[in-house]
Amino acid sequence: MNDAAALDTRILAAIEAYALDDAAFLALAQDLFAYQAAHNAPYAAFARAAGFGPDHRPSRIEEIPAVPAAAFKEARLAAFAPEHTAVWFETSGTTRGSGGRHELSTTALYDAALLASFDRMMLADGTALRYCNLVPDPRLRPHSSLGYMMGVVARERGDGRDGWYLRGDELDVDGFVQAISRARSDGVAVCVATTAFALVALLDALHERGTALPLPAGSRVMETGGFKGRSRTVERTTLYRQTAALFDLPIDSIVAEYGMTELSSQYYDAPAGRAHIEPRVKVAPPWLRPIVVDAGGRRPAEGVIGAIRHIDLANRGSVIAIDTEDLGAHVDGGIVLLGRDHGAELRGCSLDAETLLARRG
Repeated sequence: MNDAAALDTRILAAIEAYALDDAAFLALAQDLFAYQAAHNAPYAAFARAAGFGPDHRPSRIEEIPAVPAAAFKEARLAAFAPEHTAVWFETSGTTRGSGGRHELSTTALYDAALLASFDRMMLADGTALRYCNLVPDPRLRPHSSLGYMMGVVARERGDGRDGWYLRGDELDVDGFVQAISRARSDGVAVCVATTAFALVALLDALHERGTALPLPAGSRVMETGGFKGRSRTVERTTLYRQTAALFDLPIDSIVAEYGMTELSSQYYDAPAGRAHIEPRVKVAPPWLRPIVVDAGGRRPAEGVIGAIRHIDLANRGSVIAIDTEDLGAHVDGGIVLLGRDHGAELRGCSLDAETLLARRG
């Protein structure tokens, strides 16, 4: 526990400073890897198979053994005993219906990481917002990482009048419209946090009613992904243009967030590129590093497509390095997302929300 506390102190300092150079990142990553290799038995076995352990540390972050995201469905990947679990998030069950857990022994790192990034990427202009959420209500779905994230944001950054407009898998269109009307009357800008398919469902409902819904000045939309589902594909450019028109928002007020249940940190669209829709470069906070790798696990040249690997120092209690089936490329100091690898399972965030298309309420 002393090792964990010492690591948490160092990671929290990096989050608070919002700065970590390459040498400092590597040193902290090496110490975190050694800690996890000593305390996370399944990850230790995985690392040994790759030739690494507590006494044989990777010399570069590219060498840190990265578990597939699906491994969270196969084993308990935690560096602490089950009785010390403070909160856990359910990973996508998707087509096979078998989810996993990302367990945290403390919410301190998770909360600090999400707020530090949100403040800089969504609240850089200092506008006070009311949160109108089209994501799972954490009171009803406490194991949704997205719902938890927006619960923390609303509690710590909102005006106390946040709202949640998903009831199970039904979209409360009337409640959302009324909330926007109240915000306009109150003169308060809003943040609409939404998955792509929940946004599609809302826009479809407003279109059927022949209703535009201009948001108060200074409002913004945080779109959290999930463009491809089992029966319908949503094209980002069309969705953003329709959203901007119906909400009377500039395109640069629609910001994409990219995260995973298996991570403790998030990416956002780089502020400099938000005036256009495609392509947008995603940027990571200083304690999170994306690595694009080819089929052999090597890092290709900038602009060359590969699978995305995440090195997340805020994942102190689980696994530092995770391989995904998301494709992308390094561009301009960030990554461009290019969809999922052929044959990869669909993520639960999009599949859960797709049911809204048939069940708007």
